[in-house]
Amino acid sequence: MVDGVRTPVAQRTVEQIKAMISDGEVGPEQRLPTERELSARLGVSRGTVREAIRSLTTLGVLEARHGAGVYVTALRPADLLEAFSVLAEVSRDETLLEVLQVRRMIEPAATAIAAARATPDDLARIGALLDRMEEDFPACAPAEHGAADLGFHQAIVACAGNSTLSAIHAGLSSRTFNERVWAGHGEAGLVETLHEDHRRIHEALLARDPEAARAAAAAHVLRVERWLSLRAAG
Repeated sequence: MVDGVRTPVAQRTVEQIKAMISDGEVGPEQRLPTERELSARLGVSRGTVREAIRSLTTLGVLEARHGAGVYVTALRPADLLEAFSVLAEVSRDETLLEVLQVRRMIEPAATAIAAARATPDDLARIGALLDRMEEDFPACAPAEHGAADLGFHQAIVACAGNSTLSAIHAGLSSRTFNERVWAGHGEAGLVETLHEDHRRIHEALLARDPEAARAAAAAHVLRVERWLSLRAAG
């Protein structure tokens, strides 16, 4: 019964602290009032304040600095979406299929934007990542291929210049899952198909062709989605 009473109070306290931040009363990387001050101001116990601070710390809104107090983080999207980033890492096949479906919604659009906005340096970096994947094949392990694959796609999404999009994409990606994809395709003798997908994406980027880039990225994610669907069914 105590928990039933405290939880709504703690949640209201969370909302009040968030309001202080959104209203500009305390900004990014600034120190939060002490527990005692917040307790008096919000009319709740220090234990409730502590619980609210723990919740906001878990969400990446606040951070405790030893001996210095509690501070608002820089509020970067990557900080705020850090808890979300474990989604693809810990999900089972059924949820991973949903994750891939969401990736198929956003990754082709991001790749199309990259085709229009990528700088020569961006394209060189993406090309170098692709070259490394192909040069190391077949000697490198699935884990190395998975990491390189992840870096390739993240570099493309970063070209959109939207840090929130990059953070969401990172949350929908998983090095462990990528390793499974490369291992599974390797066992089936289909690794070359993944390389072909990457080449088509890169060629569309070099051609500055957003629609071709969108189509190539969609086909690539769909290929992985179908592979996982067949694996889950088997």
